[in-house]
Amino acid sequence: MIDRASIFVKAGDGGRGCVSFRREKFVPKGGPDGGDGGEGGSVIIRAVTGEQSLVALRYQPNWNAERGGFGKGKKLHGARGQSCIIKVPVGTLVFDAKSNELLADLKEENQEFLAAKGGKGGKGNTRFVTTTDRAPRQAQPGIPGEEKHLDLELKTVADVGLVGYPNAGKSTLLRAISAARPKTAPYPFTTLNPHVGVIETDDYRRFTVADIPGLIDGAADNVGLGHDFLRHIERCNLLCFVLDLGAVDGRDPLDDLAALRRELERYEPGLASRPFIIAANKIDLDPAGDNLRRLKQAEPTSTIIPIGAELGENIPAFITLVRHLLDELPPPDPDALLKILAKRRAWKEQPVDQKNDALDEV
Repeated sequence: MIDRASIFVKAGDGGRGCVSFRREKFVPKGGPDGGDGGEGGSVIIRAVTGEQSLVALRYQPNWNAERGGFGKGKKLHGARGQSCIIKVPVGTLVFDAKSNELLADLKEENQEFLAAKGGKGGKGNTRFVTTTDRAPRQAQPGIPGEEKHLDLELKTVADVGLVGYPNAGKSTLLRAISAARPKTAPYPFTTLNPHVGVIETDDYRRFTVADIPGLIDGAADNVGLGHDFLRHIERCNLLCFVLDLGAVDGRDPLDDLAALRRELERYEPGLASRPFIIAANKIDLDPAGDNLRRLKQAEPTSTIIPIGAELGENIPAFITLVRHLLDELPPPDPDALLKILAKRRAWKEQPVDQKNDALDEV
């Protein structure tokens, strides 16, 4: 999935005004009748649910709108240039490439941002008639359209973010609670891109859950998937720490929880203190019972729910719990969230095959 792209947008120039005079039989000295030029088309960025990544922008970095038509005689105005619509996924942020200023946060379906405004058409000679100049021979050229260099960055929009180490069972949990079908396999880093599932309860309450790629130590310093993972959790209102209580990979689930919180806090202060629950996964394995007791002793005030995502154990109770917690959450502070989203993070560009090789080394 491509979730970053740099593009150049150019709105259409305004059409040139016309210098023309009326010529009709039996109508001497008909006077000027030059029309105005048409407005240039604008470049508009629109958020749609049908797009899942910015791959189209990666392979088409230049976007131009149509210029306005020229004015004509008989006071005919030029045609307005056709606007250029750029479709992006919901959750796309638009930054000015030079100043790094956040220009738009497209977080709702069909939300639009005017990226570059088309130029105004020039006036024809009809507009310059005065009492002293009854036959002007001047017209205006069209005004050039705006042009900008923009950086687009996708940050997943979801109510709940599944956070955990590789192979903790996040993708399996998402498959168990929704119709989303992320890839699952018995090895780390199966998920390299975020996946979002929609859950609908019996009373038609809907909420979204994002399966975030696995986190490792040093992610805040851009190690492994690094910021490719972390930026997709910035919008989540509720965090769900998915822990492997079966210790399949030989890790201690309590150490995993501490490391997850540490990396979140290093990435963005305050992120680890967001409302959360702990999904104690793989409860059907032998070491899970002892690890669950240790976890409850270490986290006496935390909401812990044991589940078995692979076998569907306690999944309905998990969905009900998440739904109630979301209903009880206070509305998020939009200004505070915008400050987090507006931060430009370090980013390392590398081919996918090199990224996979780096993950294998980890």
